[in-house]
Amino acid sequence: MKTKILSIGIAALIMTAAFTVLQKEVKVDTNSSQIAWVGKKVTGQHNGTVNIKEGALEMEDGQVTGGSFVIDMTTIDVLDLEGEYKGKLMGHLRSDDFFSVEKYPTAKFTITSIDKSEATDATHFVAGDLTIKGITNKITFPANVTIKDGKANAKASFALDRTKWQVKYGSGSFFDGLGDKMIYDDFELTVNLSSL
Repeated sequence: MKTKILSIGIAALIMTAAFTVLQKEVKVDTNSSQIAWVGKKVTGQHNGTVNIKEGALEMEDGQVTGGSFVIDMTTIDVLDLEGEYKGKLMGHLRSDDFFSVEKYPTAKFTITSIDKSEATDATHFVAGDLTIKGITNKITFPANVTIKDGKANAKASFALDRTKWQVKYGSGSFFDGLGDKMIYDDFELTVNLSSL
């Protein structure tokens, strides 16, 4: 009986060790990872960046299987303007009209699934929960995910409807008579993510 229990214990240890070797967590390299954004209105558009504060990717058998990252909303930057106009737009984007950065200094994305894609322009489809202003919505988007020298790299470009996170300022879906002051609901994101 003792031999049987010992054998089961050894087998369990071997299985645990094997699983530990296959599955690991790698930290996101915040210096080389970033999110670029584009917001459009009737009369033009603006673009900028926002930094990733921290994050980690789960890897198993050399493939990304999950993970999450935190977005530092206090770093929202505008790249197409300078001086006073840049400062005004950055302040407006951080205000309660848009992302309420003082109250919600971070946003978060958590991967719930990542599946291989047969599409020619993407290696995977990523699904997850995106939390902005304390509101969580499920999103799905195509991404190119590669592993090289043990490091993971992911790039994705997609559009989001800002009103799902109660960012309604200048939205023609909620306000009438905006004319050329209207801002489109969809904003575009390009996410570049690298692991350490």
